[in-house]
Amino acid sequence: MDERLAENSDTVRKRVQAARQLQTERFNGTKLTSNADMSTVEIKEFCKLEPTALNLLKTAMKQLHFTARAFHRTIKLARTIADLDNSEIIKTNHLAEALQYRQRNTNR
Repeated sequence: MDERLAENSDTVRKRVQAARQLQTERFNGTKLTSNADMSTVEIKEFCKLEPTALNLLKTAMKQLHFTARAFHRTIKLARTIADLDNSEIIKTNHLAEALQYRQRNTNR
């Protein structure tokens, strides 16, 4: 069972505040305020993926026929999930979670 499922509101609030602080520090000196604001240049700079996550992303791109926009939105979402997990790099589980959300959105 995922431990996050049992988190209370205060714990979630603290994780979100910590993630926002990471983003503030990451984008210090830029015009950006959140991961959602990143362009492709910033995505390349700030969204490092572990090798297995990169392989998963390449497979998903082919199978789900991602547009460039969907590709970048998924990476930005995975970056936010990694921030909530206090991870410097985007791991496979972060990307897999982002892909699950993307798939739900594309099925509407």
